[in-house]
Amino acid sequence: MSEKFRMLNVKAKIARKIRDKAIMRANTRIILAGKTANDFDEEQLEVIVREEEDKIKGNAKERGLMALAAMLGLSLWG
Repeated sequence: MSEKFRMLNVKAKIARKIRDKAIMRANTRIILAGKTANDFDEEQLEVIVREEEDKIKGNAKERGLMALAAMLGLSLWG
C-alpha cells in the first residue's frame, strides 16, 4: 500500500468519524427542538449536519492550537 493511499484512507476515516458525530449531534439538536427528522427535507437536514460538522472541526482546531501552545510552553493568558 502506498503512502499516498494510506493518507487518503486516514483522511476518509477521519471525515467519516466527523460526519457520524455531526449526525448524532444534529439528531440531538432536532429532538431538543421538539421535532423529528421527518419534519425536515433532505436539504434542511444536510444544512444542520454541515453546521455540526463545522462546529466539530472548529473545536478540534481550537484544541489543537491550545495543545501546541502548551507543548511549546506558551501561555495564552499571560
